[in-house]
Amino acid sequence: MRIVIAGGHGQIALRLERLLAARGDEAAGLIRNPQQSEDLRAVGAEPVVLDLESATVEETAEVLRGADAAVFAAGAGPNSGTDRKDTVDRGAAVLFADAAERAGVRRYVAVSSMGADPDHPGDEVFDAYLRAKGAADAYVRSRTALDWTILRPGMLTNDAGKGLVLLAASTGRGPVPRDDVAAVIVELLDTPATAGLTLELISGNVPVSVAVKDVAGN
Repeated sequence: MRIVIAGGHGQIALRLERLLAARGDEAAGLIRNPQQSEDLRAVGAEPVVLDLESATVEETAEVLRGADAAVFAAGAGPNSGTDRKDTVDRGAAVLFADAAERAGVRRYVAVSSMGADPDHPGDEVFDAYLRAKGAADAYVRSRTALDWTILRPGMLTNDAGKGLVLLAASTGRGPVPRDDVAAVIVELLDTPATAGLTLELISGNVPVSVAVKDVAGN
């Protein structure tokens, strides 16, 4: 498969790219900064320099054409303000979904956040982040030309992945290693029957492949 990943230098994306490359898939990671190219090549991914905050839908669709799947794993980052929560966490997500649709890429996995809600109250930056993520999720869910799955991890950690998770429509709060988030994304990409699902993810006691099969009804 060829998978195009928005936010290609992110911590989840780099793990995902390594997993995909290790099994022989083509992973292309979108990055804003060309200086990050070597980091992507080091994990076996193809770097594609494209700034989703300034790119057009057509420019982004051109990168996506011929891909088997698209993964939105971009984020404005913890040190960004409310403006970039809107332009990246919502705006870039909307653009990427539109571009996937235009390019004819049906399979679409979006990495969101537990608690994402377009009507989330509050004036803090994190509140704005949850609203932006919620608005992006709502938009993706409205795209009938996409076979979308939305993944909402709990508190992300850099602990070594154990490959044991709890994956469900509602899990309750909890931590999850980024390693395990990346592993779940790979399984979701391989499991078309998870299309149309919004799933929460935390650490648990079910192997990743079994957890994904369970939510897919297999």
